[in-house]
Amino acid sequence: MIEELIRKNRTYRRFYEETPIERAQLEAWIDLARHTSSGGNLQSLKYVLSADKEKNALIFPHLRWAGYLRDWPGPVEGERPSAYVVMLLDKTISSNPSWDHGLACQSILLGAVEKGFGGCMFGAIDRKGLAQALEIPEQYEILLVMALGKPKEVVVLEELADPKNVKYWRDEEGVHHVPKRKLEDLILPY
Repeated sequence: MIEELIRKNRTYRRFYEETPIERAQLEAWIDLARHTSSGGNLQSLKYVLSADKEKNALIFPHLRWAGYLRDWPGPVEGERPSAYVVMLLDKTISSNPSWDHGLACQSILLGAVEKGFGGCMFGAIDRKGLAQALEIPEQYEILLVMALGKPKEVVVLEELADPKNVKYWRDEEGVHHVPKRKLEDLILPY
């Protein structure tokens, strides 16, 4: 079961925007993150949840959608996420998130996939603009944003042909291709 969830947990950038994610569902996924390991058990992550169009519209323009797809500015109306999670570091608890945000994201995204949703993690964010738009106090540092929704695209994993070119791409039908290194290229003989 975990293998299937991990293989389905792709980076989705286009969604059925009209398919809602209820706030209670977002809270359930945050509860998964809450039960995930935390460096030093400090539990310094906090979350801003958005599942309504008005708040979503405040978040959307502060995200950089696909670095390798230079001519694509992001999803059009109707294909945008139906929810977001803004992950914050509470600097009054710790100045270093350690590995917590990666683990928490994985827990949230696996929970989303289990319920038929998917998401995209963003590190490329206009943090200052987003903090202003959401009126986030200075004690919090924006670590990343997760866009969530019902995926409206097909993502295909394929074997990496050129080890120097890991760029994802879309074909004429809009299928998103993601090259992955071979297992034998990851395991060293030492």
